[in-house]
Amino acid sequence: MQSITLLHSIAELAGVPGPLFLAIGVFDGVHLGHQAVIGRALADARSAGGEAVAVTFDPHPMRLLRPSQAPRLLTSTPHKIRLIENLGVRCILTIPFTSEFASKAPEDFIREIAAAANPLQEICVGYAWSFGKGRAGNLDLLAELGDSLGFNEVGVSAVQIDGQIVSSTIIRAAVEAGDLAAAARFLGRAYQIWGTVEAGRRLGRTLGFPTANLSAHCEQFPPDGVYAVEALWREQQLRGIVNIGIRPTVELAGKRTLELHIFDFDRDLYGEEIEVTFRGFIRPECKFNGLEELRFQIALDCKQAREILASNAT
Repeated sequence: MQSITLLHSIAELAGVPGPLFLAIGVFDGVHLGHQAVIGRALADARSAGGEAVAVTFDPHPMRLLRPSQAPRLLTSTPHKIRLIENLGVRCILTIPFTSEFASKAPEDFIREIAAAANPLQEICVGYAWSFGKGRAGNLDLLAELGDSLGFNEVGVSAVQIDGQIVSSTIIRAAVEAGDLAAAARFLGRAYQIWGTVEAGRRLGRTLGFPTANLSAHCEQFPPDGVYAVEALWREQQLRGIVNIGIRPTVELAGKRTLELHIFDFDRDLYGEEIEVTFRGFIRPECKFNGLEELRFQIALDCKQAREILASNAT
């Protein structure tokens, strides 16, 4: 895979050889609907000998505009960039979503992009995309601006599965409810969480099952419980189990955590980034009568997780 170019301002588009085909959206989850938008830009760029650029925003606009209503994320920005890169995009522009940017008129936003690109050939967006101050911009306005500024506007139709329109909202609800199979259908892949390993109490090591505590970046957790997972670390695919919950056996008032135990692996991962892919639910979180009972149950969990992961591999 070719190295990716990461841009952080619209002005930096001037350094990308054109013609440019932009796919613009929040792209939280990079689900099948988002993949259709990005895929259209990629296909059109290839046909014209141009460059596809994915344009997204950080943080999620709701975190600035209505923080009390901001959803948990399906993908943090680093995770989102990785998933977009996996689609074949070689250039990603992440626009800082600030108060100043949020107050920009939709016409000004598009004119700024068109002025920077050398040249701007196409903008691909979702069928219901809105943009600019007060979300006043829409596909009709984008088409008008395209006529005057010399680019094509493409509104990609909704992707539907089982009669439902694929959206970040419906996927988030499925994950929260523990319906990871439904989430996977809409995502086009198993649900994943990207996290940074942080220091813990190292209790798992004393039980014979060392764990890495993952600090997720505002991502939506499935329900509390134990899961069979795959873990990607430095491009190395590993297997293990995850416990999500408050650890009632060992904590009096524990906070909700994600603890990862990797099979046949014993390295210090503090500060490392790990992508966890959920492959199967094992059991709800429980409170046990002491550490010995907990140790026995973890051993059973590991055995069941290995069986789940082995069956997924066949």
